[in-house]
Amino acid sequence: MRVLALETSCDETAAAVVDDQGNVLSDVVHSQIAIHAPYGGIIPELASRDHLRNAEYVVREALARAGIVDVSSVDGIAVTCRPGLVGALLVGVQVAKALAFATDLPFVGVDHLVGHLLAVRTIRPGSTNAVPAYPYLALLVSGGHTALYRVDGPLLTDIREIGATRDDAAGEAYDKTAKLLGLGYPGGPTIDRLAHDHEALAAGDRHDEEPFTLPMLRGFEFSFSGLKTQVAQRVAKQPEILKNPARIAALCAAFQEAMTRVLVQKLFLAAEAEDVTRVVIGGGVAANRGLRARILRVAKKRNVEAYLPDLASCTDNAAMIGYAGAMRLVRGERDTLALCAESRTSLPRTTRKGRGERV
Repeated sequence: MRVLALETSCDETAAAVVDDQGNVLSDVVHSQIAIHAPYGGIIPELASRDHLRNAEYVVREALARAGIVDVSSVDGIAVTCRPGLVGALLVGVQVAKALAFATDLPFVGVDHLVGHLLAVRTIRPGSTNAVPAYPYLALLVSGGHTALYRVDGPLLTDIREIGATRDDAAGEAYDKTAKLLGLGYPGGPTIDRLAHDHEALAAGDRHDEEPFTLPMLRGFEFSFSGLKTQVAQRVAKQPEILKNPARIAALCAAFQEAMTRVLVQKLFLAAEAEDVTRVVIGGGVAANRGLRARILRVAKKRNVEAYLPDLASCTDNAAMIGYAGAMRLVRGERDTLALCAESRTSLPRTTRKGRGERV
């Protein structure tokens, strides 16, 4: 089964063709970073308008790269319908509906988070990455989401939240910290690069910043607002940091050290608690070099199998949506033209936002 998929949940307009074995036949992503960078974050109205301009292009390009002459030659259509910016989601959902109506093809809506949790099972041309068997413990870590899930299969009913963030997502904390340090948007890749360059220096050639207090080590929930506040307080007390590139790099390294230690520690503790011997990461922050390296080191030490997605499968893309959609279609599931765009995930949530003890 070959599935045409669309993804417009945030600031990437994407289309792909994927089969039900996870083989990525094409994957086209149009990024909006240049549009939103001057504002230091995503402007929803601008995102929606750019999706409108580029949706037809990415669909045509995805079909062409897959060697498919006409959309009616695929076997089904999948589209991200939740969660995300509703105005942005609406563009993809309406395009998918129009294509399904015109071709009489079956189509399904896909939860964006499920796409990220299954992205590691997609197979890109030339990739040598192994595909994990079920079950696995997944860390979904991105600009809008940070959570741990037990994944026993590809459907909503196979996925259970173990813990999530009470406040900022990890990627959000990265971007806000970068903005505070004057590093521009998106900030995550810049912090990762500066931290990597700093760690590559010989000990005598670098200035190491005082470590940050690790946030919320107990349990499987996360909180990153305090880590972001620690950075702000240090800069407020030592404003000279912002005038010294070496100290900015050292601060990025200290921030990343605290962030990745917490993420990885909770991932492996959750896997142990669930008696699962495979761990997976997904989401935009899964491309972070510091996080990937730490996971591989800890996995080797604990004798656990670690599966890291290709970098192209970390950020928002339509290939993961196509594979998740194919898993629904091969089971005979279908959605109707009444499918709506929703801002919230369909996965059951157990973590409550905010501070305080949990009952």
